[in-house]
Amino acid sequence: MGFIFWPKSSRYVSERPAYLPTKCKRVGVFVDEDLETVRRIADDYALDFIQLHGHESADYCAQLKGLKLIKAISVSGQDDIATYKTYEGHVDYFLFDTKCPSVGGSGQQFDWSVLSAYDGNTPFLLSGGIGPDDAEVLTSHFSPLTSKKCVGIDLNSRFEQAPGLKDINKLKDFLNALNNEQD
Repeated sequence: MGFIFWPKSSRYVSERPAYLPTKCKRVGVFVDEDLETVRRIADDYALDFIQLHGHESADYCAQLKGLKLIKAISVSGQDDIATYKTYEGHVDYFLFDTKCPSVGGSGQQFDWSVLSAYDGNTPFLLSGGIGPDDAEVLTSHFSPLTSKKCVGIDLNSRFEQAPGLKDINKLKDFLNALNNEQD
């Protein structure tokens, strides 16, 4: 479950909720935040992962040693995939997302076939405009889901009724369809 700690997001978490879910992994999403704030929030929310979605450097990532890190890589074409090399060995996962003028959340997909250029060792998550009708596409002839390196997908804005409010039925239907496609 993602918690967005970027004030410019419509999904921004401005204060800690009274209840934090315990049956899922909690991911804190940060954009170019100072290190002490990331550490403080990670502790306060008992975050399992820190997702860095800005221009954080490999050195910045190294300073967060001890926290599990996901580094977002913005992709518009095959050349963008190579950005991962800067962070290899400094993060636990990559998240390949659609490059857009803002910091993600565009609802647009990039051409997933460019992931064939990824030859790193770090597992990755797929993000960027994945919608309720994409189960078949995700398991088609070029499937990031069949890659041994792809360990998950990020389902966000296209599964919402409003910013930050998930549509449980859309999520259930998509996951059922995805599981049926993989059988």
